[in-house]
Amino acid sequence: MSRIDDLIQELCPSGVEYKQLGDVGRVVRGKRFVKDDMIDAGVPCVHYGEIYTKYGISAVQSISYVSHERARTLRFAQQGDVVMASAGETIEDIGKSVAWLGSEPIAIHDACYAFSSSMDPKFVSYFFASRLFRDQIRRSISSSKISSISTQNVAKARIPVPPLEVQREIVRVLDKFTQLEAELEAELEAELEARRTQYEHYRTEFLTFGDDVPRRPLREVATIGTGSHDTKDATPDGEFIFYARGREPLRLDSYDFDEQAIITAGDGVGVGKVFHFADGKYALHQRAYRVVPGKQIDSRFIYHYLVSDFSRYLERTSVHASVTSLRRPMFLKYPVPVPPRAEQERIVATLDKLDALVNDISIGLPGELVARRKQYEHYRDRLLTFKELPA
Repeated sequence: MSRIDDLIQELCPSGVEYKQLGDVGRVVRGKRFVKDDMIDAGVPCVHYGEIYTKYGISAVQSISYVSHERARTLRFAQQGDVVMASAGETIEDIGKSVAWLGSEPIAIHDACYAFSSSMDPKFVSYFFASRLFRDQIRRSISSSKISSISTQNVAKARIPVPPLEVQREIVRVLDKFTQLEAELEAELEAELEARRTQYEHYRTEFLTFGDDVPRRPLREVATIGTGSHDTKDATPDGEFIFYARGREPLRLDSYDFDEQAIITAGDGVGVGKVFHFADGKYALHQRAYRVVPGKQIDSRFIYHYLVSDFSRYLERTSVHASVTSLRRPMFLKYPVPVPPRAEQERIVATLDKLDALVNDISIGLPGELVARRKQYEHYRDRLLTFKELPA
C-alpha cells in the first residue's frame, strides 16, 4: 500500500472528491434480447445472467454473440465501459459488473447498464463490487418477481474520483491480490469438492435400503404445503429468515411457521436441487414447499434423504430431461423408506457430522473459504475508501 499512499500524498493530500455516477459519466440501459438469440459467433453481447453466473471477475475480453441482423436493434457498450447487472433473482445479483476490455462494441441486455466515463474501467468495476457501492444501491432496489434498480437511482450513487494514476495503481494491486486469492481459493475448492464427493458416496450408502425396509408415500409421513409471500415482500434487515426459491434465503419482518421443516423450491433452477432445513420461526415463498415430517419419522432423516434422492426421483418420473416446476402430486407420491426410529437417528448422527465438514461455513474448509473471501473484501474496500475532499 505504500506506493498508493505516496501517490495520494503527492496528488490529492487534502482528500478525494466524491461524485454521483451521473456527474462523472453516462449510464445507459441496454435493450432486450433472449438467450435463444445468442449464438457461437457474430456480434459480441452480454446477457445480465452471465455477469453474475459466469463472469464474477473484474474484466472480460470475450463473452457471447448475437447475429449481425439482431444486433441492429440493440444498444452497445464501448471499449472501457463497465457493464452492470441491473436485475436478478436476488438483491445480491444487482450491481455485479464487468469491465469491457474488448476491441469492439458489445451489445447489452435491457437488464444491464453500461457506465462510460474517463475513469479506469477496472477501478470502477472493483468499486461496484465493493460494500461501499452496494450499500448505496441496496436502498433503491425494488423487488417483485425479480429484483431491479432504475437508471436514475444508479446515476445517483456516489463514487470516489481519485487521480487516474491512483486509480491505476489500486487496480494493479487489486489485480495481483485477486489472482493470488483466486489461486488459493481454487486449491481449497478442489479439496472441498473431493470431500463432497466422498460425503455423497457415504450418504448414498447409508440411505440405500433393501426390500426389508418399508416404503411409504411422503403424504403419509409428512404434511406438505406452501407459503404465501412473494420475493418483493423481502426486507434486507428483516428479523426472520425468509425461504424463497433460491439457494440463499432472504429476510422478512414477520414469520409464517414455527417448526422443523424441509424447504425446497417449487419452480426455477432450484427444483430438486435446493433444500433448506428450517428449525424455528420462518417465512415462506408462495412457490416454495414445506415438508413437515410426522412423529414417526426423524426430520433430519427426511432432509438427508430428499437431498440424496429427490432429484433422481424427478428424473425417473418426468417425461422431460429437466423439471422446472414442481407440482404437489410429485411430492405426495414420493416413496420414502421408513426404517426403525433408532436406525434413522443413527444415520442422522453420522450424516450430520459429515455434512458439517463440507457445508458448515463456521468450521473446516467452508469456514476457511468464507474467512478468505471476507479478508479479500475487507482489503479491497479499504483500498477504495478515501478521505473525502471538503466541499
